[in-house]
Amino acid sequence: MARSIAGLAERQGHFFLAKRKPGGDLAHKWELPGGKLEKGETAEEAMIREWLEELEIQVQVGPLLSSGHFTHKDTLFLLEMYHVEFKGDPKALHEHVEWGWFSPEEINSLDLAGSDRIVLSEYMKEVRMDSKLS
Repeated sequence: MARSIAGLAERQGHFFLAKRKPGGDLAHKWELPGGKLEKGETAEEAMIREWLEELEIQVQVGPLLSSGHFTHKDTLFLLEMYHVEFKGDPKALHEHVEWGWFSPEEINSLDLAGSDRIVLSEYMKEVRMDSKLS
């Protein structure tokens, strides 16, 4: 099983999402930035690397918030969603065309990557019973 990570940043009840650029399986989908772990890399190291590569932002990685399984190209993945805190603001968009802060209700109307919807929904069920993603 392959392992991927995603980072959840939250400000005043809104979550940070970025919209993928054209091309690839996730073209034009909104997502939680993150990616696959490289060989020998910890989840924290991967998170820091991915956010720097994709958005040129330093993040502090917090606890694991939720996880879920998904299949991509016949490979089973475990996606782990960790809390992240920004050190500044994103400086570039290398894998995305835009980013923003969204309420749970707004996220419901976005074309969100399926794997991210899984972990966000689980998080909402466990931690934020008042706000659920459908």
